[in-house]
Amino acid sequence: MTKQKPITAVMLGAGNRGLHAYGPYAIEQSADIQFVAVAEPDPKRRYLFAQAHDIPAEMQFESWEDLLAHEKLADAAFNMTQDGMHYTSTVGLLEAGYDCLLEKPMTNRLDETVHLVQLAEQKGQLLQICHVLRYTAFFSKLNEIIASGRLGELINVAHRENVIYYHMAHSFVRGNWRNLAESSPMILAKCCHDLDILYWNMGQPASQLQSFGSLLHFREQNRPSNGADRCLSSDGTVCPAAESCPYDARQIYLDPNNHGWPVNTITTNTAIEARLEALKHGPYGRCVYSCDNDVVDNQTVNMQFPSGATVTMTMHGHSHRESRTMRYEGSRATLRGLFEYAQGRIEIHDHLTDEVEVIEISPGRGGHGGGDFKIVKAFVDSIRGEAPPLTTARESLESHLMAFAAEESRLNSTVINMDRYRQQHAGPK
Repeated sequence: MTKQKPITAVMLGAGNRGLHAYGPYAIEQSADIQFVAVAEPDPKRRYLFAQAHDIPAEMQFESWEDLLAHEKLADAAFNMTQDGMHYTSTVGLLEAGYDCLLEKPMTNRLDETVHLVQLAEQKGQLLQICHVLRYTAFFSKLNEIIASGRLGELINVAHRENVIYYHMAHSFVRGNWRNLAESSPMILAKCCHDLDILYWNMGQPASQLQSFGSLLHFREQNRPSNGADRCLSSDGTVCPAAESCPYDARQIYLDPNNHGWPVNTITTNTAIEARLEALKHGPYGRCVYSCDNDVVDNQTVNMQFPSGATVTMTMHGHSHRESRTMRYEGSRATLRGLFEYAQGRIEIHDHLTDEVEVIEISPGRGGHGGGDFKIVKAFVDSIRGEAPPLTTARESLESHLMAFAAEESRLNSTVINMDRYRQQHAGPK
């Protein structure tokens, strides 16, 4: 058998996901994929990505528009730009003939999300969304158990997305996903992963949906009376409330042993001196009670499925550990699950025998419990025609419809009929 050449790809956005999550796969598996161009406005991040992948100067671009001004440069494109840039840039990529791996969420507007799916189908281009949890060993095993019928008929599911307190502060209070006008609703930005998993495991789309949520804690009225605007002022003065505040930026970003996330998102130079400068002058040194954040810090989504099964998904940003926890109640067994990026555990409690089976699951290589590397591998295999994708853009659309419906329900205090909602917003395939 003739050995296939590596897939060539361009990277749009060399931030955390592009540089640290997906880029390293091409370094370790250069026979599968090679990056030949990069578009990134930050010159330091652009340089780091280009250096890591031996990309020549003429293939380094300041913007995705500059890259797309050239004729097609590669087989595929990785679109890791910010949420608000996804639509226009992906339209350009699909029109230019690129197969695309697009970071979730697809876009921050429902009409644009639907159009991207339809455009990819019309063009016959592969559009795969980074729902990386489907590719982890944990969720693959969970889906396998449910599909096997081991639990019997599914009756009720409780799924929790437990965002650790400093992740909430980093990404959704101080960071890029803090503000609706600049990014996406948190239920979309953070939980389209989880909604996708629930849709996958239930084996059918939801019939009704209702959601409640609020921004409860990270508000000005909760700021300590002696709290400053910044954890560390430009002259180095520490906030008087720092010693009693779990969100003191020094505690989050100045660990000398941590040079990875979230440190590498606030500065490309992870030396302590550079971190201090970033905290004195950048967004990640702001008081969490005095930011321009307006996304929720807690939300629930209640769903009913055509089978009659009920599902509750809870997202909150005040956890002591970063994890997803879940409970699947079946007619023959109860399944309890714990998913953390460093480990996973599934317990099956059999109703007939009272026996408990415990399954310990180790993560694979790469981030998100191995999902980051596996989705790149799957994307390459799909382009080569070696294996069909585990999930399509059309499949991913369902989780986005659920997230947009949840936000509409939260804002308007309504129950959404999902059949009507799909017909109204997505129409026929």
